[in-house]
Amino acid sequence: MSDWSSAPLSLVQAVYAQCRTLPDWEKKVTDYFKEKLQDDGSREVPSLNDAPLHYLRHGELVHFRCMIQDMFDPEYYMGVYETVELSTGTRALHLGKYRDVADCTPQQEVDLHSSQTVTLERQTFYCVPVPGESLWVKEMYSNSRHTRTSPSTSYTPNRQKRSLEEEDDDVTHQDTQQAGDGREKCKRLETEQQWRCQTAETPSGSQSLDRYFPLPGEKGPACLVKVYENWDGFKVNDVLEVYGVLCVEPALSTLNEDRDPMSSLLDPADMAETLEEQRAHSPPTSLVPRIHAIVIQKLPHTNPLIPSSVSESEASKQSVSSFMSELSSVRSDLLGFLTHALLGDGLAAEYLILHLISTVYARRDVLPLGKFSLNLSGCPRSCDFTQRLYSILQQIVTASHYLPMTIDTMNGLRFVPCKDYSTNRLVSGLLQLPAHTLLLVDETVLEQGQLDTAGVRNLTALGNVITWQKVDYDFSYHQMEFPCNVNVLVTSEGRSLLPSDCQVHLKPQTCPPSLEPYMEALLSATLPAMLNKFRMYLSLLQLMDYTITEEITKAVEDDFVDMRKDDPQSMSADDLHRLLVVARLLSLSVGQTSLSRDGWLRAKELETQRKSRLQEQKFLNGNEL
Repeated sequence: MSDWSSAPLSLVQAVYAQCRTLPDWEKKVTDYFKEKLQDDGSREVPSLNDAPLHYLRHGELVHFRCMIQDMFDPEYYMGVYETVELSTGTRALHLGKYRDVADCTPQQEVDLHSSQTVTLERQTFYCVPVPGESLWVKEMYSNSRHTRTSPSTSYTPNRQKRSLEEEDDDVTHQDTQQAGDGREKCKRLETEQQWRCQTAETPSGSQSLDRYFPLPGEKGPACLVKVYENWDGFKVNDVLEVYGVLCVEPALSTLNEDRDPMSSLLDPADMAETLEEQRAHSPPTSLVPRIHAIVIQKLPHTNPLIPSSVSESEASKQSVSSFMSELSSVRSDLLGFLTHALLGDGLAAEYLILHLISTVYARRDVLPLGKFSLNLSGCPRSCDFTQRLYSILQQIVTASHYLPMTIDTMNGLRFVPCKDYSTNRLVSGLLQLPAHTLLLVDETVLEQGQLDTAGVRNLTALGNVITWQKVDYDFSYHQMEFPCNVNVLVTSEGRSLLPSDCQVHLKPQTCPPSLEPYMEALLSATLPAMLNKFRMYLSLLQLMDYTITEEITKAVEDDFVDMRKDDPQSMSADDLHRLLVVARLLSLSVGQTSLSRDGWLRAKELETQRKSRLQEQKFLNGNEL
């Protein structure tokens, strides 16, 4: 491995030593790493998303694809500090950036009163792996990197205080290192056990680190990401790609009471008000490692088939360009694929495509523009249809979650994140999801029962996501509104209890004796290359811009007036809004970035078919859906 990735701190210190008098020396560092990460350079950097933590080495450059779950208060650190050689009195300046612990040997000490000391500020994000990320996304990212297949050499710190046992002179260097490694491992395990036991004893610690993962059962390395520049450009729930220096210092645990205070770079845990807050903000690095971000960017999407990161190449851009030329044929194949999954219902498949490519592209006051939540009614209850449909959709979307709307689920899970003031942490909830997540709500499993206070609150929160694309986080004394961009698909027998932008009644054209082999056959018959085209199609269309010319706007207005003349009840303002959304998504679905007359007529035709089917079903059932 190259020095820039295996020992990035040495390179940074060298640049600092040579260029510290220049005002833009820090930019030189980030520009250097960005250049190295271009094209295939990023493949050399191990990722915390793929490699177990014990396979990685303290101080090396690592990659992490993650979501900001919480933001801590800004913290101070020693950006520049001076060390003194104890035997000779020689002084040396060191850079404290991208570190948690001072680079200080046992023969040196940090001069905390030096006039050369510079105190700076940095921000800390608590980050978790992208919630609900699809397995195909994880595998594709993992396959694009040179994944570690064996543990790294154990890290033996040389800048912490001396070991309690001094080795005899006749012990070989190898034995010394092995003994040090063993002590470090034992110390780490002891620290982890202490931390787990003590957090479990506190009222808020019963769930330990799991309480910061939005979705139940999700695992992965949570990390504290230290950000040094432009942190105001990030917010909670943003998805990030981080390249930074890995820190797994045992000395950082707040339970390591005998650590050397001289080695601390103004640890933020020292400024915490309570012991609970200290534990929550500084868990052992073997459980929650630190990453000091050198290159960090917000990801507009997490589709590995589409360029979006610092490592994007010209070849990737060209593949996207060529893909756009075959958009119509891909749409046709996707329509057939989804029609098969929806038991032969082509109309429902059309609307499902529109739903999957919808996204909130702007907000006017409180109104989110572009959302298109879908209620698929008429879904069979007895054959796990929704779960089988979800298993199909998982193969083509980048992130998703299946939510069975049972009484136990609604009453028992936390949907809305809340502030824990005893630890000064944001405890996550199921609705803390990144943009472009598909949330499939299965209402067909709903049975009779009583929603308690928590259940009613969860139902309201779900409705707010669908209607307003927002979640009101619970801060005890007040609520704080967090915008979201989640595609909510609700399957139900009749009309859903939840609001929706559009209801389509499923009309199966086939009735397979068993759904499982039917859906498995669909996936088996679809080539991986075709699945990749579907995946690119859905992600690309969510990123496309769209406009309406003045000429078409005038034509739409005239058409609306004419429709109201014929039958005032046939077209309300809400109907017009939905028709405009359908027309927009229909245009985008065929690669058109502006509305045409043909696109408008096609949208009217689809809406007429959908309404006609609902009316037909209403008469069949004798009540409104």
